Amino acid sequence: MTYFEKDDILHLSISNEKEAGSVEIAPNITVELNDKGELIGVEILEASRFVRDTVLESAQGRMLQLPLSRPSAE
Repeated sequence: MTYFEKDDILHLSISNEKEAGSVEIAPNITVELNDKGELIGVEILEASRFVRDTVLESAQGRMLQLPLSRPSAE
């Protein structure tokens, strides 16, 4: 994993193979493929925003699904 702070790009390398192509799977997220079409890397543009938003969405989702704690009626 390499983070390029100046450009706010996060690169996740799965293999050191040569990139033969790439596919944008979502805005600002591109997967890199070898000559067999296998995944060898992922590049995330605007990485700090992506990570922040993903963490916030996950945390908010979990908080909304937590059961309310109620005092027992003993």
